Amino acid sequence: MTRASVTRQFRACHLAWLLIFLFSLNRWALAAPEVAASELIVVADGIPATLTPEPGDASRGRTIVASRQLGLCLLCHSGPIPEERFQGNLAPDLSGVGGRWTAAQLRLRLVDPSRINTHSIMPAYYQTSGLNRVASAWRDRPLLSAQQIEDVVAYLVTLRQ
Repeated sequence: MTRASVTRQFRACHLAWLLIFLFSLNRWALAAPEVAASELIVVADGIPATLTPEPGDASRGRTIVASRQLGLCLLCHSGPIPEERFQGNLAPDLSGVGGRWTAAQLRLRLVDPSRINTHSIMPAYYQTSGLNRVASAWRDRPLLSAQQIEDVVAYLVTLRQ
């Protein structure tokens, strides 16, 4: 191989990476923004509008609910996730939750459960203001992103029995 051909290949490789990078930036810039927690509209006992333009994915939602690092839902709740041992008993069982509440009602319970029950010990997964004793690393950051909230809602509405 000549020096010129190596230089051409090197430049072509850099150009390809640059194009991939620019495409990903453009895609990120064109993505619809998530709804801020302060802009959510509560109607009766739910949030009818989704938080993201992309619908929730029930499979990803199940992963979040079962996760001991992300959602921590099974720390307090039990549910139809048999592979997860040591499920909680402090909060209602998630089995059949999709038959008891609508997607809007579930969304509000995840975003700000104190709107339903002022004495709730469940964390506000999308709320960022009006909270007490928040670690500095989490200040102004929700525990779950808007898409993760929609994924969990999509999973929970499937739990009808």
